[in-house]
Amino acid sequence: MSYRLGVDVGGTFTDVLLVDEDTGATWRAKTASTPADQAVGVLTGIRRVCEQAGVALSDVAKVLHGTTVATNAILEGKGATVGLVTTKGFRQVLQIARSYVPGGLAGWIIWPKPEPLAKLENTVEVDERIGSDGRVIRELDEDDVRAQLGKLSGIDALAVSLINSFADPRHERRIAEIAAEVLPGVPVSLSSDVLPEMREYERTITTVANSYVQPQVKLYVQNLAKNLAEAGVPGELAILRSDGGLSAASAAVEAPVTMLLSGPAGGVTGAVWVAEQCGYSDLITFDMGGTSTDVALVQGLSPRIGRETKVGDLTVRASSVDVRTVGAGGGSIAHVPQLTKALRVGPQSAGADPGPAAYGKGGTEPTVTDANVVLGYLPRTLAGGEITLDVEAARAAVGKVAEAMGLSIEAAAAGIVDIVNENMLGGLRLVSVQQGFDPRDFALVAFGGAGPLHANALGKLTGAWPVIVPPSPGVLCALGDATTSARSESARTVLRRFADLTSDDLRQILDELAAEAGGRLAEQGIPESEQTTTYQVDVRYHGQGFEIPIDVTEPDLARVAADFDAEHERLFSFLLTVDHELVNARATVTGPKPSVAAVTLPPTEGPPEPVDTHPIYISGAHVEARVYDRATLRAGDVITGPAIVTEMDSTTLVLPDHAATVHPSGALLIEPVREA
Repeated sequence: MSYRLGVDVGGTFTDVLLVDEDTGATWRAKTASTPADQAVGVLTGIRRVCEQAGVALSDVAKVLHGTTVATNAILEGKGATVGLVTTKGFRQVLQIARSYVPGGLAGWIIWPKPEPLAKLENTVEVDERIGSDGRVIRELDEDDVRAQLGKLSGIDALAVSLINSFADPRHERRIAEIAAEVLPGVPVSLSSDVLPEMREYERTITTVANSYVQPQVKLYVQNLAKNLAEAGVPGELAILRSDGGLSAASAAVEAPVTMLLSGPAGGVTGAVWVAEQCGYSDLITFDMGGTSTDVALVQGLSPRIGRETKVGDLTVRASSVDVRTVGAGGGSIAHVPQLTKALRVGPQSAGADPGPAAYGKGGTEPTVTDANVVLGYLPRTLAGGEITLDVEAARAAVGKVAEAMGLSIEAAAAGIVDIVNENMLGGLRLVSVQQGFDPRDFALVAFGGAGPLHANALGKLTGAWPVIVPPSPGVLCALGDATTSARSESARTVLRRFADLTSDDLRQILDELAAEAGGRLAEQGIPESEQTTTYQVDVRYHGQGFEIPIDVTEPDLARVAADFDAEHERLFSFLLTVDHELVNARATVTGPKPSVAAVTLPPTEGPPEPVDTHPIYISGAHVEARVYDRATLRAGDVITGPAIVTEMDSTTLVLPDHAATVHPSGALLIEPVREA
């Protein structure tokens, strides 16, 4: 037997999924997250799921982990004290930044500019200069380097970002050697390694962000690896990258900026795996957890990969699944401002501690979860019995909103749910309508602990059908971790007009990048024969200030130009009659997909039998809903709404005039009931 373990740490719960690679059988565990030390919750979940499956810890071959350690360090401002080395004359590169201010003109008045991750007093300049063509204009003054590094006392990590180092990294690498002497034990991040591309601000902030989270990530990964080994888990530890691929633990420690969206990427990867089993290739993912909702768009089973990663106020240049996050989750707090008397939901969240009032852990604020309890949509126990819901506490919390607005408790709860649904619709529109895609052309894959409760309503709002609710939707991020492949990426700035390039030049550039990225996977034990390579280039019209990423299927400049023109016209509705310019080139190399068998449910033997009936409040009235245990459902079963489908890690609500069909893979496919 061979087992893979997917682990995803969220703001409220830590999800663990154990997969038998031979049969496709899965076991899942959901335990409370431990923000003080995430490894505690991870190990608790691993022990629990292995005990449930009757599997010894020593039988686990691989532990594949999506983590929010790097994300939280940014959001909470608890990263390392970073020293920054720049070229003389560029000391204030982070302070100058870019001219963009959120909120337009009003932003100049009310927007507090974020504090740079490397303070000005911890930034030094060194005497050197390399031209954009790679020529050395002024040699590095090594005595000056030693003198400047000597000023950086008390730093935890060092970032080196010299002007034009993307064209020639020799000066940065020499500074790293000197830093090992002057600042022994301080980890060093070089911009020529982290982001060897043009634009000094983006390259610098990305390198500084890498240094900012590196000590915390290193401590966490090494501590987790040590604890796993001591617990008897011999399997290798791999960390999910922001672009949905896996990275060896050692590689993740070296480049933690590539894992800022590690957690959300796992959900998208898992959703793609489930949609493929159901026969759908175009989908929108909808991951609603306790604190936030993450959405992404997938075409042809390939998630849209963006060149920027955004966490809070920080934007860095690192490839990531194009996930948009909305501050709306099961723990989002509803409130009625005194000034407007208009009901608002979120972005404040009750989090894991104390959590919603219904959790009985001391929370008193009305949350989305409390509203769902009041409406009767949730069973009395969650997470396999780990949490027993306090209905009276939920009613008391929602009663605050009801009193403030002069409504019944049920009407107030319905209002909370309606508003949070509209908030999440805004996120879904960000990845679809505002990117030029019609959501009605996509399926909607809903997961996360709270996603299936709201999925049917979001299907109605978007017109995206069917709504697919995967098996074990509450731990789908962990499934994504367990069913993805190793990945490595290499990039280079080219900055040449097409008139000065040939297709053979492009082929040579891409081949060199592929060899570089493939070599890193080979070092992780993945032979070249098992590697798959994809290519992408950033192209613009000569004279433009921005570029568009274009996938390259063959190194033909005419084809690349035509693809760029088509994408430019789709995005902006016009073309220019000037030469094209190749700005950056990238090669992404992935390892083989894990051979995890798909589960096939036995066929139905008749209409499914409800285990109970329960009153729910919907459309302004109480109605009786049938309650089904998902574990008893079979392929082909049809559940007509109003109905509730319960399972260990989530609850699915099927609205009136809709029906959920059980797919042989175990997924629920919800669609409107069509009139004959």
